[in-house]
Amino acid sequence: MNLEILKIASDTTNNKKLHNCTHKSKYKNPICGDEMEVGVKISKDQILDFSYWCKSCIYCQASASVLSKFSINKNVNSMNKVIGFFNAFFENNNVKFPKNLKKFKILFSKKNLARKDCILLPFKALSKALKS
Repeated sequence: MNLEILKIASDTTNNKKLHNCTHKSKYKNPICGDEMEVGVKISKDQILDFSYWCKSCIYCQASASVLSKFSINKNVNSMNKVIGFFNAFFENNNVKFPKNLKKFKILFSKKNLARKDCILLPFKALSKALKS
């Protein structure tokens, strides 16, 4: 287990229920049973707040933590592009991380291929929420 991933997962700043969210979703990983609930507050196509609640492994928790912090004050369109980039990450062998996404690099590593569904669960939940 990577200690840096544990450190990221232990930052639970946005692990909360957002009662005034404008968009929310629940997603469950059918393979391992991890559960993720995401709530976002959006105004004028910008994510103003992000909350998550999960029953999940450390990889999923770390992914949700970093995604929640990254998403706040981002445009919905740009977040959809980020989600698309990471959904394709494990399929592409020659991925080069854009500078603005470097904070995700510890999670999105080929050595974590076996945990890809756990790492992508918050991204899938956010994508579903943005479509609602």
